[in-house]
Amino acid sequence: MNRPLIKCEHVDFGYENYDVVKDVSMEIEPGDYLCIVGENGSGKSTLMKGLLGLLKPTGGTITVSDELKRSGVGYLPQQTPAQKDFPATVREVVLSGCLKKRGNMPFYSAAEKRLAEKNMERLGITDLQNSCYRDLSGGQKQRALIARALCATDRLLILDEPITGLDPSTTQDFYRTVRHLNRDENVAVLMTSHDIQNAVHQAKKILHLKQNVLFYGPVDEYRDTPAGREFLGGADR
Repeated sequence: MNRPLIKCEHVDFGYENYDVVKDVSMEIEPGDYLCIVGENGSGKSTLMKGLLGLLKPTGGTITVSDELKRSGVGYLPQQTPAQKDFPATVREVVLSGCLKKRGNMPFYSAAEKRLAEKNMERLGITDLQNSCYRDLSGGQKQRALIARALCATDRLLILDEPITGLDPSTTQDFYRTVRHLNRDENVAVLMTSHDIQNAVHQAKKILHLKQNVLFYGPVDEYRDTPAGREFLGGADR
């Protein structure tokens, strides 16, 4: 039986003596696809920071598997305007995902360069490797950033509101890419999203947050809960 990559038991997270997220219990297992959904201000970003180890819990416990401690996490943060205009080639952006593995070495190794090439191929952007990142479309930028995250690890991808600013066609292409990595390559995915309608079609599990957990469990069960019915508005039924 696989052990969870991350396990939260009654965890609280907050700032300056105020808990933004309360009493969260959840697991991320190998090959999982969990979407954390909720309205703006519900605590999604705070929980994400906690899961990334950027915030210490104010209560409860988080357990990270030895496997994940060794392999690390591939993180795709929300993009700032400065990051979108980053003046580097796609190859340089993807390779930068290996920085943590490189340690104190001044140059990328041959193995790291091969890994970057492999991940550009996985994401279908090999022909863009010499293009300037800031000149790419929104969808191409997301593919480059996923390839970068996969250079860090292919055990767990953490994606923070990844479809913000993408048009509907590019959004669906992004979801197809992530679904392929999850289902065909067994990459675990943890995604925060305000896009609940699409989340229930993509994910295996939903964690619906409104400071406390409104729901945590399989997608099919979520659809029949008060929270699911309210936020889906009957459109998914």
